[in-house]
Amino acid sequence: MKVNTVILTLILALSSFNAQSQATDNPPQPGSHTVREEGRQGDRRSHESESLTSQQKNRVKAILSKYSESSLTATDAKAINKAFREAGIPNGPGLQQTIKDAGFVPEKIAALDPPPDRYGDERMPLNKAEPRQAARGKESKGRPAQGEDGGYSIEQSISDRAQLNTIAFDGLAFLTGGLGGNTFLPPGKVADFCGFQYMRDVDRNQLGHNTSFVPRAADNMLFVLTNHQKALLIALAKEQEKMLTDFAYKRFPLVKAFYRQLEGNIPKDSAGLNRKAVMNYTAEVYAIDGLLSHRRAEVLGGIVRSLTEKQKAYLSKMVFSNSATWPELEGQVDKRSVSHTAHVAVMTYASEMFSWYAGTVEADVYFCPERHATYFGSFFMKDIPAMGDDNYSISTSLTGDSGQAFLAALTEPQRKRVTRLVDQQRQDLNEIVKIRRAIATELRRFMEVPVVDKDKVMALSKRYGELDGEISYFYATAFADVAKTLTPNQKKTLLKLRNLDAKFTCRGAFLYSRAIDMPEISNTDFLFKGPATSKSAPSVSAQSPVSNATIPFSLRSSEVKDGGTLPMEFTGDGASATLPLEWTSPPVKTKSYALIMHHIAPDMTKWYWILYNIPAEVTSLPKNVKGIGTWGNNSVNDQTQYAPPHSKGPGAKTYILTLYALSSPPQLTVSPAEVNREVLLAAMKDKILGTATLSVVYTRSGDDKIR
Repeated sequence: MKVNTVILTLILALSSFNAQSQATDNPPQPGSHTVREEGRQGDRRSHESESLTSQQKNRVKAILSKYSESSLTATDAKAINKAFREAGIPNGPGLQQTIKDAGFVPEKIAALDPPPDRYGDERMPLNKAEPRQAARGKESKGRPAQGEDGGYSIEQSISDRAQLNTIAFDGLAFLTGGLGGNTFLPPGKVADFCGFQYMRDVDRNQLGHNTSFVPRAADNMLFVLTNHQKALLIALAKEQEKMLTDFAYKRFPLVKAFYRQLEGNIPKDSAGLNRKAVMNYTAEVYAIDGLLSHRRAEVLGGIVRSLTEKQKAYLSKMVFSNSATWPELEGQVDKRSVSHTAHVAVMTYASEMFSWYAGTVEADVYFCPERHATYFGSFFMKDIPAMGDDNYSISTSLTGDSGQAFLAALTEPQRKRVTRLVDQQRQDLNEIVKIRRAIATELRRFMEVPVVDKDKVMALSKRYGELDGEISYFYATAFADVAKTLTPNQKKTLLKLRNLDAKFTCRGAFLYSRAIDMPEISNTDFLFKGPATSKSAPSVSAQSPVSNATIPFSLRSSEVKDGGTLPMEFTGDGASATLPLEWTSPPVKTKSYALIMHHIAPDMTKWYWILYNIPAEVTSLPKNVKGIGTWGNNSVNDQTQYAPPHSKGPGAKTYILTLYALSSPPQLTVSPAEVNREVLLAAMKDKILGTATLSVVYTRSGDDKIR
């Protein structure tokens, strides 16, 4: 796969080289084209080639000397294993022999404190049947059978062993890398509540990280969809492309601030990063994640609700955990009909819709250990050799081996500064699991109803961001403390452990996994001061496509909540009045606004209200607005006026009002009567700084015509 092809794929897709899985005992199949993230939760192999130094052997014996082998308890065994980890003692024959030499039985310690990935009673696999699946007539086809899930679970993901290896690998990457590499992020880490990660990790066919996996799942889903259902996916992909870009750029100030902490380049009036300021800012970042997740689930849920029994019967034959049961189909979307990026997005959403439909809440909650604190360059260090290489597989032991070698290269005080992060973040990780379960549960309601509690999802997403920010703050400050005490010899050792060829030196930055020039990132001093200053938190410069606004840029109405029922007064059954609207937190460089109200019908996209040339100083529109902006036409009667919803078809219809913040007014060469939705969108294409949406629902019984 060539780099220029992979680049666009990675912007929106969960493509094969995105390192996104946990460690597995099964190596990639011969000839499979994969790039894996397995190993970040710890290498499950025995490290047979490793032996202990004399110093390490003495340390093991000193730890064991505090305990009695004859009266050893489970608590003792847990404390012993924790002490081994903190001392950076690698597991393997060397450790086992040293334990025996000290008069202890290694198997007894292991039995009293089983590893988190051992198939014992303490393991909690995601194989619990859910009443909802049975109600759909799918029984347990969405779940792997008992003992067939490879041990993947949330409990394993947040275990001490998994997290310590992840943290150590992050530390190695951060202390040996640069600012640009730290911006690298697999896009699968965004809005990941569809169970796709779990479906990949438990695939019995061992193709979860093969290049064929996404298209195979997507093409089967697309095969059973109607043209209208496909049109909804395409519209969603186009709609979310800008927000995904905003999310990526919103991370840059965090990356820069953490790197400043590492370099000691902090403001004169500051002692370093401010925890609360970092948490406030990451809450803003995750607000975008919440918006992406909610809207994606809204569209996918609507399609699921519209599936026929024939469509469901086809999907019921596809086993969630076995891609061998998925028929091999050719591309179901004509690439020539959409842009490459839109095509990739459609394939991504289609594959996620299958994992979501066929999975469970627990699959949606699942994540791999490296899901959080993604600002330290470990993804770059692991994935960059695979860029452009169609036959590259990352070793399953890379994270575990490198992480343990990193800890072994540190002095005991340095090592403790890193290992204590496991305990420091534990409470946050436990709360993250609860939040993910609450979000996933709420979003799954879209499969049954057209509206769920968006405010709840947004509040949870922001709290999720705070927790991720606190964890990231812990990492950044701990790694910086270690960096201050490294000797020249230690630095040389760590650079060798980085083990990257000089050709992989980062000379710019990354938009997800796409190489770009390093943008000018605005002053990040606000992340080193008190939380009060975070209200004016800057982002990257105007050279990048993201605005300087505080996220989210939001649109509201005093007459209806987002996702609520449109009052009859604002429809063709009532007074045909325009909704009163107001908006907050627009991008700071906004010079003009434009408003479009549209609805995606089975045969086309229709628009009901176009208003552009709205002055930048305007932040609201009254009911039955007059004298503000320029009216475009509508698709109902082609007049330059509001055409109120007047649906005659059965069922609820969703109408979307989108407010566009523009860097300058659109330049149009046609009369307002000729300004339709497509004309205005084309004129605004390179001027959009941000968008805010408000969705409303109207239901009216009648004949089969839809207006």
